[in-house]
Amino acid sequence: MIGNLVELNNGVKMPNFGLGVWNSSNGKEVQNAVKWALDAGYRCIDTAAIYKNEEGVGIAIANSGFEREDIFITTKLWNSDQRSGNIRSAFDRSLKKLNLDYVDLYLIHWAVNGKFNFAWEELTKLLREGQAKAIGVSNFMVHHLEELLSKTDVVPAVNQVEYHPYLVQPALKSFCKSKNIKLQAWSPLMQGGIMKVQELMEMGKKYGKNAAQIVLRWNLQSNVLTIPKSANHDRIKSNADIFDFELSDADMQAIDNLDRSQRIGPDPDNFDF
Repeated sequence: MIGNLVELNNGVKMPNFGLGVWNSSNGKEVQNAVKWALDAGYRCIDTAAIYKNEEGVGIAIANSGFEREDIFITTKLWNSDQRSGNIRSAFDRSLKKLNLDYVDLYLIHWAVNGKFNFAWEELTKLLREGQAKAIGVSNFMVHHLEELLSKTDVVPAVNQVEYHPYLVQPALKSFCKSKNIKLQAWSPLMQGGIMKVQELMEMGKKYGKNAAQIVLRWNLQSNVLTIPKSANHDRIKSNADIFDFELSDADMQAIDNLDRSQRIGPDPDNFDF
């Protein structure tokens, strides 16, 4: 396995490095991506109901030859199911598509106002029943977490958010750390945009790495779990080639200093889907 296992706040151990499959089409594209990732040593796969590729992920896992307990699978509850309150049926649908008996991590995908507290109650039932080994949230800001924590004793294990050199979110990161919530980065490579950041390209020359590898290493040294997305065989392998070097404190700070509070994805406080 590449990467390290980190212990979540309920004792479950999760790889700190994995594959994201957003925008990978169901069928051969996502099946190949998962196969290549597993062959390269990845042991964490992140999907979601809205990605519409859970079935392909499930097929790739079934055909992988790996034991189920050796692969950490995350999927997510979509907003329409939050709004309808059909949490259990949405989860069962994901489980059936994945062809699994349980998922390792189930996340609320976005904080739908007036709905996410009830959704969280339903997720805690899945946790107690063992159908989800850990539960968490995605795209939750500090005020969302504060509201949630005021109404539950079950602290989310993970908060998966947009996190990259142009969006470091230090206040959110600090809050999650104070509550023992692991921060996980989606779009860590700015959807490929980091390959155009001159400072990262220059830093890469010093370490003999590319900009993507520099950023993914920065994620891990910042104690942020990371799930770079790719459906390209060579990039899947390249993204994992980050465990033979370490960024200096000065370079870590230099990357932090690139922060522009600039989002690529939607604002969690202002989305309409």
